[in-house]
Amino acid sequence: MQSLLGKVAVVTGGARGIGRGIALCLAQEGANIVVNDLRAVDSRGVVLEIEQMAQLALAFEADVSDRGQVTALYEAALSHFGRLDIIVANAAISIREPVLDANWQNVLRTLEVSQFGVFHTCQLGAQQLVKQGKGGKILIVSSILAEIPMPTSAAYNMAKAAISHLGRTMAAELACHRINVNIIAPGHIDTPGERQFASEEQLQQASQNIPWGRLGTAHAIGRAVAYLASEDADYITGTTLVVDGGYRMGMRLPSD
Repeated sequence: MQSLLGKVAVVTGGARGIGRGIALCLAQEGANIVVNDLRAVDSRGVVLEIEQMAQLALAFEADVSDRGQVTALYEAALSHFGRLDIIVANAAISIREPVLDANWQNVLRTLEVSQFGVFHTCQLGAQQLVKQGKGGKILIVSSILAEIPMPTSAAYNMAKAAISHLGRTMAAELACHRINVNIIAPGHIDTPGERQFASEEQLQQASQNIPWGRLGTAHAIGRAVAYLASEDADYITGTTLVVDGGYRMGMRLPSD
């Protein structure tokens, strides 16, 4: 059964990795998708996959750190589909540097996309949902690094902590409009972005320290988002769903 049949979802950073997994899972549940990324050409493969599921999709190029471009994204979504139902604020950037050596421009760029871009996406999307008057779903993709201070990732960690609290704040403010706002906190997920920082051997070694015994997948995050975007999660708001294979619960100890 397609739990999101006929719904319209905007997914930022939807061309690859976690965003791609989210867009495809929402489409599998019957939603029509606006796939946003920095370059529309990067989104076309995802759009094609969605269309092969007999769903509608639109690729839209926008840098979420630019508020005007986010406004244009929503205008295009409304022009194409006529309404919004689901907003997924997923776009992020991570430039890993130790605090002592961090280049300020890299820190600023990380915050502009991963924190302020999420604010623009959520605020402007929420305004449209309130205007429509029929409720809706807002999902924020945060990270377990909102709580775990991974070295060399200070700006990203800061941004993820901030957007998690943004989600809880918006949930409190928007409950009266029947708009659910929830946060997804992925753990160590096997994505193209992660492979920029680690070799296959390093990823395999890391997976053995996760209680579930492997890295997570973008599909697993997509399924979690699809659940929270559905009517089955109608009474859930202001919560964080951790999808990490038990990472936060405790790293696996060496066997005797």
